[in-house]
Amino acid sequence: MLHHLSLGVRDVERAATFYDAALAPLGYERVWSDIRPGEPDQAIGYGLPGGGDKLALKQYDAAAAPGPGFHVAFDAPDRQAVKAFHKAALAAGGTDNGPPGLRRHYGPTYYAAFVIDPDGHHLEAVFKGPA
Repeated sequence: MLHHLSLGVRDVERAATFYDAALAPLGYERVWSDIRPGEPDQAIGYGLPGGGDKLALKQYDAAAAPGPGFHVAFDAPDRQAVKAFHKAALAAGGTDNGPPGLRRHYGPTYYAAFVIDPDGHHLEAVFKGPA
Protein backbone atom coordinates (compact mmCIF):
# COMPACT_ATOMS: atom_id res chain seq x y z
CA MET A 1 0.00 0.00 0.00
CA LEU A 2 2.73 2.51 0.91
CA HIS A 3 5.32 3.67 -1.58
CA HIS A 4 7.53 5.31 1.04
CA LEU A 5 7.41 7.13 4.34
CA SER A 6 9.18 10.41 5.14
CA LEU A 7 10.24 11.53 8.61
CA GLY A 8 11.59 14.91 9.63
CA VAL A 9 14.93 15.04 11.46
CA ARG A 10 16.79 17.98 12.98
CA ASP A 11 20.28 16.81 11.99
CA VAL A 12 20.45 14.68 8.84
CA GLU A 13 24.09 13.71 9.39
CA ARG A 14 23.32 12.41 12.90
CA ALA A 15 20.26 10.61 11.52
CA ALA A 16 22.37 9.05 8.75
CA THR A 17 24.85 7.70 11.29
CA PHE A 18 22.00 6.22 13.36
CA TYR A 19 19.97 4.74 10.49
CA ASP A 20 23.02 3.39 8.61
CA ALA A 21 23.88 1.37 11.74
CA ALA A 22 20.38 0.41 12.87
CA LEU A 23 19.01 -0.69 9.50
CA ALA A 24 22.06 -2.63 8.27
CA PRO A 25 21.27 -5.76 10.35
CA LEU A 26 17.82 -5.83 8.74
CA GLY A 27 19.25 -5.80 5.22
CA TYR A 28 18.39 -2.17 4.45
CA GLU A 29 20.87 0.46 3.31
CA ARG A 30 21.09 4.09 2.28
CA VAL A 31 19.99 4.03 -1.38
CA TRP A 32 20.39 7.76 -2.00
CA SER A 33 21.84 10.73 -0.22
CA ASP A 34 21.56 14.50 -0.58
CA ILE A 35 23.76 15.74 2.26
CA ARG A 36 25.22 19.22 1.81
CA PRO A 37 26.45 20.44 5.22
CA GLY A 38 25.11 23.87 6.11
CA GLU A 39 22.53 23.96 3.31
CA PRO A 40 18.74 23.56 3.58
CA ASP A 41 16.60 20.70 2.26
CA GLN A 42 19.03 17.87 2.90
CA ALA A 43 17.70 14.32 2.86
CA ILE A 44 18.59 10.62 2.66
CA GLY A 45 16.67 7.53 1.63
CA TYR A 46 16.76 3.90 2.78
CA GLY A 47 15.57 0.70 1.17
CA LEU A 48 16.72 -2.67 -0.08
CA PRO A 49 20.04 -2.80 -1.95
CA GLY A 50 19.53 -1.90 -5.60
CA GLY A 51 16.01 -0.61 -4.99
CA GLY A 52 14.31 2.67 -4.30
CA ASP A 53 13.74 4.26 -0.95
CA LYS A 54 11.02 3.09 1.41
CA LEU A 55 12.07 5.51 4.17
CA ALA A 56 13.18 9.09 3.53
CA LEU A 57 14.63 11.33 6.22
CA LYS A 58 14.41 15.07 5.59
CA GLN A 59 16.15 17.75 7.61
CA TYR A 60 13.98 20.46 9.14
CA ASP A 61 15.11 22.70 11.98
CA ALA A 62 11.73 22.39 13.68
CA ALA A 63 11.26 18.65 13.04
CA ALA A 64 9.37 16.79 15.76
CA ALA A 65 8.42 13.15 16.07
CA PRO A 66 4.73 12.29 15.66
CA GLY A 67 2.70 11.89 18.82
CA PRO A 68 1.67 8.82 20.82
CA GLY A 69 0.59 5.78 18.87
CA PHE A 70 2.83 6.37 15.84
CA HIS A 71 5.79 4.14 15.11
CA VAL A 72 7.58 2.63 12.15
CA ALA A 73 7.99 -1.15 12.07
CA PHE A 74 10.68 -2.73 9.88
CA ASP A 75 10.58 -6.34 8.66
CA ALA A 76 13.48 -8.41 9.92
CA PRO A 77 14.67 -11.59 8.19
CA ASP A 78 15.01 -13.51 11.48
CA ARG A 79 15.26 -13.16 15.26
CA GLN A 80 19.01 -12.61 15.16
CA ALA A 81 18.48 -9.57 12.94
CA VAL A 82 15.99 -8.16 15.47
CA LYS A 83 18.62 -8.53 18.20
CA ALA A 84 21.32 -6.96 16.01
CA PHE A 85 19.01 -4.04 15.11
CA HIS A 86 18.40 -3.32 18.79
CA LYS A 87 22.08 -3.53 19.71
CA ALA A 88 23.21 -1.37 16.75
CA ALA A 89 20.50 1.23 17.35
CA LEU A 90 21.49 1.64 20.98
CA ALA A 91 25.20 1.86 20.10
CA ALA A 92 24.39 4.56 17.51
CA GLY A 93 22.55 6.83 19.96
CA GLY A 94 19.08 5.31 20.18
CA THR A 95 17.12 4.74 23.37
CA ASP A 96 15.78 1.35 24.43
CA ASN A 97 11.99 1.14 24.28
CA GLY A 98 11.65 -2.63 24.61
CA PRO A 99 14.35 -5.31 24.35
CA PRO A 100 14.24 -8.15 21.82
CA GLY A 101 11.75 -10.82 22.71
CA LEU A 102 8.49 -12.57 21.97
CA ARG A 103 5.37 -10.39 22.10
CA ARG A 104 2.76 -13.15 22.34
CA HIS A 105 -0.04 -10.60 22.79
CA TYR A 106 0.60 -9.69 19.10
CA GLY A 107 0.86 -13.32 17.94
CA PRO A 108 2.50 -16.62 18.93
CA THR A 109 5.70 -16.01 16.93
CA TYR A 110 5.83 -12.18 17.01
CA TYR A 111 9.44 -11.39 17.93
CA ALA A 112 10.32 -7.71 18.15
CA ALA A 113 12.52 -5.01 19.63
CA PHE A 114 11.74 -1.33 20.08
CA VAL A 115 13.95 1.77 20.09
CA ILE A 116 13.59 5.53 19.91
CA ASP A 117 15.89 7.31 17.46
CA PRO A 118 17.80 10.52 18.37
CA ASP A 119 14.90 12.63 17.01
CA GLY A 120 12.28 10.83 19.09
CA HIS A 121 10.80 8.57 16.38
CA HIS A 122 9.60 5.24 17.72
CA LEU A 123 10.98 2.29 15.74
CA GLU A 124 10.43 -1.45 15.80
CA ALA A 125 12.10 -4.42 14.14
CA VAL A 126 9.84 -7.46 13.87
CA PHE A 127 10.09 -11.07 12.74
CA LYS A 128 6.95 -13.22 12.75
CA GLY A 129 8.32 -16.56 11.58
CA PRO A 130 9.23 -19.66 13.56
CA ALA A 131 12.19 -19.64 15.93
